[in-house]
Parts: sequence; structure tokens; C-alpha cells
Amino acid sequence: MKTILIVDDHPLFREGLKSLISRNTTFEVVGEAGNGREGLRMSKELKPDLVIVDISLPDRSGIDLTRNIRSLLSKTRVMIVSMHSKIEYIREALRAGATGYVVKESAADRLVQGLEAVSKGEYFLDSSLSHKVVKQLVESPEKGANIKDAGYVSLTPREQQVMRLLAEGLSPKEIAERLFISAKTVENHRTNITRKLDLHSTMELVRYAARLGLIDVDLWKG
Repeated sequence: MKTILIVDDHPLFREGLKSLISRNTTFEVVGEAGNGREGLRMSKELKPDLVIVDISLPDRSGIDLTRNIRSLLSKTRVMIVSMHSKIEYIREALRAGATGYVVKESAADRLVQGLEAVSKGEYFLDSSLSHKVVKQLVESPEKGANIKDAGYVSLTPREQQVMRLLAEGLSPKEIAERLFISAKTVENHRTNITRKLDLHSTMELVRYAARLGLIDVDLWKG
């Protein structure tokens, strides 16, 4: 029997998940948590086979929690069950180590099917994407991965990511939401980026990114 921990801040939704899971004798819910801190503590304590995680938790992103769980418990599989269906959320979830993603509104129909797939080590998405497409999504290199510019190479992967988004015109708040980090962390990255690249304004950063081919310069015309 596969053991499951549920991490979601809505008690009624957790009850609904437990009811769905109880219909299948392959799985057993051994714990539940209402926030990321408790979810991580219980993951360490219970070492479940699977953890069901909501992206929107009161104290941290479920993406960060997924990353934490996977780094500590390599054999534990994570399935995201979330109200969010945008590709950005799915991409970040998979990169954080989740192998399943189900939208809450269709959990009644797809949850157990997803758990069965994830427990076997397979990818499962609540969409028409095939296993092959999902693998491409996870493994595809970031734009700019082959750039040899010394300044760009000196940036960490996260700084490169933040730099591209800044150059595209996103605000620190928008970048924070997209990358599931705080706006303060984005500001820290921006400070490090401008220092390492010796850039003194947003337009200098935009020109630098355009010169490397990281953004479409036409977006900034007129």
C-alpha cells in the first residue's frame, strides 16, 4: 500500500481528497498539513510514498515545498493539485521535482489516475500533453543557455532568469510571482546582476540583453 501526505490549507478540500483516495485500496492517507512548514516537518517524519501539494499555501509556495521535499526525500513523489492551470506554474512545478499536476476542479475525475501514474514513476498532467512533451518541457534548455559572454556566464542560473525577465519589462513583483520567490529576493538578484555586469540603468540592461539575443528588441521600439 502506498502512503500519502496531503498538504493544503483548506480543510474541506483535504477531506474531499481523503474521500476520493479512500475508494482505492492501493493508497492510504497517513497525514495532512495546512501549511508548508508543517508539510515539510511531516514529510520528514512520515517519509510518505507520495505528497499531494497545493501551490498556494499560507506561508510559502508549494513549488518551494516540492523542491524541499524532493531534496530531502528522493524516493518520495510529489503531485501538485492546484487551482492554477497556466503553463508557467506547471513548468516550475516539474522543474522543482513534481511528477504530477492536477487542476482542483477536475480532481474528482483525475486524482486517483494521477496518483497511480506518479506512484509508478511516470509523469501525469491534467491535460492533453503526452509523456514525451512533458519531458521536453522539463529538459528543454533555457533561452540563452549557450551564450558565451563572460558577463552573462558569471551570473547564476537564477540571476540569468531574473535578468531576462527584467529586460522583457516585468516588474519585480511580476517576476516574484512568476518565479515563486519574494520581491525582495528579486531586488537582491537585480542588485547582483547590475553589479556583475556593470550596468547602471534598466535601458542599459535591455540593450545588453538585446545584444545577446535574449529579447526581441522590436518589442522596445516606439
